[in-house]
This record gives sequence, C-alpha cells and structure tokens, in this order.
Amino acid sequence: MNYFEYRHIVGFEDTNLVGNVYYTHYLRWQGRCREMFLRRHAPELLAELREDLRLFTLNVDCQFYAEITAFDEICVRMRLIDLAQTQLEFGFDYLRLDSGGGETLVARGRQRVACVRGAGGGTAPVRVPGALTRALAPFAPSGAEPSGGRAS
Repeated sequence: MNYFEYRHIVGFEDTNLVGNVYYTHYLRWQGRCREMFLRRHAPELLAELREDLRLFTLNVDCQFYAEITAFDEICVRMRLIDLAQTQLEFGFDYLRLDSGGGETLVARGRQRVACVRGAGGGTAPVRVPGALTRALAPFAPSGAEPSGGRAS
C-alpha cells in the first residue's frame, strides 16, 4: 500500500441545493488529507509549520466521475507522484465505500506544493525538509525512492 488514507462521511454541509457534493469540498478534502498525513507521519514538522515553514499550494485539480451525496462514506487516498528539491506533487483518489466492502472511484485529483520559508510577503523557496522526505518514502511511486534531488 503506497498511499495514505483519510476517511470522511459526507454531511449535509458538504452538499449543494441539489443534494450532491459541491466541487470545492473535494479540494478541501485534499488539504485535510495532507494535514492528517503530516500529523500522523511527520509530527516533528508541525513546529516548523507553526513558525515560518509554509507548504504553498501552486496547482490543484480534480476530475469527477460519479456523484456522491450526504451520508456516503468516502476514502481519500493520497500518494506521492513527484518529489523535487523544493516541490512535491500529490495524487488523490476519491472512493465511495459501499456497505458490502466494495469501493467506487468517484474522482481523482492532483496537487503541486512548494516549500517556502518566511513570514508576511517575504517568502523564499527552500528544500523539502528531511523529516517530510523521510515520512513520504513509504508513499513514493512503486519502485522509486524519493530523493529530493531534482531541481524544481
């Protein structure tokens, strides 16, 4: 298993007037999945994030394949796609979990993130912290080890 999993039960607050999930919630769940990954696998990074380290989202997208509605249980699976010197790219699969143990792919997304340091308007790119690189190693693409060596 080379993905991190975040589970969510869709509530009415996640839906629009028609009763299906509004697209911005898929993007919010990407962020939540990333946060829960950091909390569980890189807790030592949290202090740096409280100070001046920022994981700045450069690009995000999501493709939708099926609708989900209130009380659906979903699973967001995050995997590492790319690890460069100062940037990361994650992939996200959104699965609806069926009561019988099955799952249906309902959406797929990506997110490109840059590591920067600085407060206010003065930020500068920095290398992906070693703690994050180590935490991501088990989630690297099959047969690949994240090296952080490529320039970005």
